[in-house]
Amino acid sequence: MMFKVMGRSLSGLGFAAIITFVALTILMVKGMEVSVTTIWMNMLGSILMGVYFGSASLIFEIENWSPLKQTVIHFFISLMVWLPIGLYLGWIPFDSISLLISIFLFVVTYLFFWYSTRLYFLKIAKEMNNSVRKK
Repeated sequence: MMFKVMGRSLSGLGFAAIITFVALTILMVKGMEVSVTTIWMNMLGSILMGVYFGSASLIFEIENWSPLKQTVIHFFISLMVWLPIGLYLGWIPFDSISLLISIFLFVVTYLFFWYSTRLYFLKIAKEMNNSVRKK
């Protein structure tokens, strides 16, 4: 189990590195100067989010939980990890309208990824069922 957590965390680090690289490339292309402290803090936030989302996918491997329970728990833990990091690092301005908009965008993004994943697994299940019927 520990190896799975480490492996998933490392894959999350990979995604964090890609996101950080893209953000830094955009800053460089636009000729923006950013302090090392700002880059370091935002990179730390990306790393924390990457490690969390990489390892949190293990929630979906708990077989005695229903898919609904897995999704709801993953959603709320994700929100509780993302929100404080976003507020602390200034990704989310600290006012009620910005907070509501950010939470709304988080929910929309989460639903998009959830729905995309659901469609993918429905397609896989359909292909598996078709291959069993052919035999």
